[in-house]
Amino acid sequence: MTSDQPTRLWGGRFNGGPAYAMAALSASVHFDWRLAPYDIEQTRAHAKVLEAAGLLAANELTLVDSALTEIAEAVASGEMVPDARDEDVHTAIERALIERLGDLGGKLRAGRSRNDQVATDFRMYLRDHARFIAIAVIDLMDAFVVQATQHVETFSPGFTHLQHAQPVSFGHELAKHVHALARDLERLSDWDARAARSPLGAGALAGSSLGLDPEAVAIALGFDSALGNSIDAVSDRDWVAEFLFVGAMLGVHLSRIGEEVVLMTSREFGWASLDDAWSTGSSIMPQKKNPDVAELARGKSGRLIGNLTGLLATLKGLPFAYNRDLQEDKEPVF
Repeated sequence: MTSDQPTRLWGGRFNGGPAYAMAALSASVHFDWRLAPYDIEQTRAHAKVLEAAGLLAANELTLVDSALTEIAEAVASGEMVPDARDEDVHTAIERALIERLGDLGGKLRAGRSRNDQVATDFRMYLRDHARFIAIAVIDLMDAFVVQATQHVETFSPGFTHLQHAQPVSFGHELAKHVHALARDLERLSDWDARAARSPLGAGALAGSSLGLDPEAVAIALGFDSALGNSIDAVSDRDWVAEFLFVGAMLGVHLSRIGEEVVLMTSREFGWASLDDAWSTGSSIMPQKKNPDVAELARGKSGRLIGNLTGLLATLKGLPFAYNRDLQEDKEPVF
C-alpha cells in the first residue's frame, strides 16, 4: 500500500476523510500496538470460524494462517511497526494482511467489528498479564516465608499507633504480609474467572447474521465461554476496572511493605540495612544511604489508585452500547 491516505476500516457514507487534528486525536495505535500479538491470534481463530461457516475456502484459510504467522514473527522481531497511517492496532494488522493477500486479507473483516475485536484483545492481554503478576506475587510471598521462618524465635516490639505495644515474634510480623498477598492472589483468580468470557462474535453491538460460532472461537482463544449478551460484551469495562482495583489493592499492600522497610532501615529503628544494590546516596551528604526502592514502591501505589478512579469516572455516564470514550480504558492499564 503506497497511498499516503490514512488506513481506515470505516467509510460508507463519508465523501472525505477526517481533519488532520481529528485523525490525530482519534488514533490509538501509538499505545494499543502492544495488543498486536493478541489481535493476530484472535484473527487466526476468527478465520477458522469463517471457514467452518463456509465463508472461507480451505485453501484460503491456509493462506491466511501462513500470512498471520509471518506477521506475528515480524511483530515479535520488531521488523513490523505501526505505520503513521494506521488508526489502531486492528487497522495495522488488517493492512499487513491485505498487503500480503490482497482482497483475501479483507475477507477477515466479515462478521466482526473493532468493538468486539478490541474487547477480546484486551481481555486476552489482561489475562496473560494477570498470570505474570501472580508469579511475581508468589515470588515475593516465598521471600517473606523464608525470612519469617528464620525469625520465628526473634522477638521485636509490636506496634499500635506506631507506639510500642506488645512483644511479638518478628517472624509473625513478617508473615502478615504473606496473608495479605495471598488475598491479592485470590482476587486475581476471582477476577480471571469473570474475565474468562469472550466478547468475539458480538460485532458492533448486535452480533452477526453469518452463522458464526462464538463459543467455538471463545474456546480456541482460551476463554471458558462466550459472553451471553452482545451489547454487554462490547459496552462494559467492569472487568478492566476490577483489574485496576486488584492492582491498586496490591499496590496498597506493597506500599505498606515499603513504608515498613523505610522505618526498619532508618537510624531511629536500626532493625535492618538495605543492600547497596537497592539503595542510593546523596549528591551532597556522603554519609547517606537512602531507601529509594521502598519509597518508590510506596509512591507508585498512588498512581495505581489514580488509574482506577480515572477509569471509573470515564465509565460512569456511558449510555447504551459502545462509545468511543472506551478507547480511554487502555492507557491506565498499560
